[in-house]
Amino acid sequence: MLKSMGKVIYYVASSLDGYIATEDNKLDWLLDFGFEAFQTHYDQFLAGVGSLVMGSVTYDFIRAEDPGSWTYGTLPCQVLTSRKLQAPEGTGVRFTSGDIRSICAAAVSDAGDADVWVVGGGHVAAQFADAGLLDEVRVTYMPVALGSGRPLLPVAAPTGRMRLTGTTSFNGGAAELRFSAE
Repeated sequence: MLKSMGKVIYYVASSLDGYIATEDNKLDWLLDFGFEAFQTHYDQFLAGVGSLVMGSVTYDFIRAEDPGSWTYGTLPCQVLTSRKLQAPEGTGVRFTSGDIRSICAAAVSDAGDADVWVVGGGHVAAQFADAGLLDEVRVTYMPVALGSGRPLLPVAAPTGRMRLTGTTSFNGGAAELRFSAE
């Protein structure tokens, strides 16, 4: 039997006009929607995740929201940073920098048969996209426009075509679009 491989997935929420945070990295516009409508869907996604990759801005945001705990337990999590940061005790957090291909390979190895979640951080996801390392992009578009902010996927050059593989609509007007690399 062949070993199944997980996917490298950028899973994120965005405004209708393509921003994942305000210019000052705030998510109030997103948090105002609440998460009751999304919780079951999110829990199903997270159950298939074996490792995480995020940037230090996303890491700092998560730590500031709940400094006494770590949302992702012991899941292996690589945080891309050039700064000296402190990992929460008893977690799978480690700090790294360098070649995105090596970072991705380590995350895939950590995940085993499960998926790698590229969390938040459009710049981190763009590094994966620019290197051709994203298997799937899942964007939940929220029914609000911001006018400016942190872009969804600020790639250095156009990506290859992606194929729409699924949609999910949520109460309140949000819709998730799932795209796979062709």
